[in-house]
Amino acid sequence: MTITLRSPLDMHIHFRQDNMLRVVAPLTAAHFAGGVVMPNLIPPVNTLEALHRYTGEVNAATYGYAFAPYMTLFFRDYSREELEAAKPHIIGIKLYPAGATTNSEAGVREISAMDHVFAEMESLDIPLLVHGETHGFVMDREREFCEVYRYLARTFPRLRITMEHITTRDALDVLEEFDNVAATVTAHHLVITLDDVVGGLMNPHLFCKPIAKRPEDRDALLAAALQVHPKIMLGSDSAPHPVDKKECPGCAAGVFTAPILLPLLADLFERHGALDKLQQFVSDNAIRHYRLTPPSTTVTLERTPMTIPPSYGDVVPMWAGRQLPWSVTNVEAHHTS
Repeated sequence: MTITLRSPLDMHIHFRQDNMLRVVAPLTAAHFAGGVVMPNLIPPVNTLEALHRYTGEVNAATYGYAFAPYMTLFFRDYSREELEAAKPHIIGIKLYPAGATTNSEAGVREISAMDHVFAEMESLDIPLLVHGETHGFVMDREREFCEVYRYLARTFPRLRITMEHITTRDALDVLEEFDNVAATVTAHHLVITLDDVVGGLMNPHLFCKPIAKRPEDRDALLAAALQVHPKIMLGSDSAPHPVDKKECPGCAAGVFTAPILLPLLADLFERHGALDKLQQFVSDNAIRHYRLTPPSTTVTLERTPMTIPPSYGDVVPMWAGRQLPWSVTNVEAHHTS
């Protein structure tokens, strides 16, 4: 059995910097036609100069692949002139609540204080991407943030808003309420719950933010993905950390899935009788929401087992050592004149 996907896209990736970038970026570019690259570096990518520099580094790391990096700026108090200058070079601006996740200390502390920036983004049609968590109890952070999404969607009805890596049934409710709201969903939040992370011995390689939730949340997300909700798209939140930052006290948050995403999803969708819906989840919905024309590629997967390597460089992937029944067997770029 085989399946061919057209121009698969990962709408939320962490490539990091320096040697980590050079290790992980080709693993995404090998299978995906494009991806949304996160800006939470040290220091954050929050100037046009930093954006150009990082774009060059990503392009160098993915050289030779038919891969389009869709770059983002780290949200701050931008002037209209800064936004106008940045617009041709970005897919959107990523808002992090201060301290909510990795390298987000420079994030926003009061959402309503940034209304003038949201208004300018709405006027210029620059999408807003949001890490949607409060600082409340860890299992309630996304649910509590849903009121912030509602505030933004109502106040700025023409602002295209993406709720990043949603993990709860509550976020799906917000999706239904507003025409200007879409969402990314990770592969790991479609398959794991908090029990997989800490139900037995703690598995640091499944610890992420937002944290995996309850079975009923996982099941609701999976149902939406399998039913091809038109406003839900793959955003892996593949987040590499060196093994010494994961297998340690105070381990870093992030699940590294980049090299196994398509085989994992093919297996998941096949087991639920929805393999014909995978194209929309991994590409078509994102193309429509972000109005993209990605590189034309085809990726063929075959029902041939792959064993997940123990590591890629110094990064341990999700489910290292396990076997998946699907493998990527061919990737072709189609050059248009």
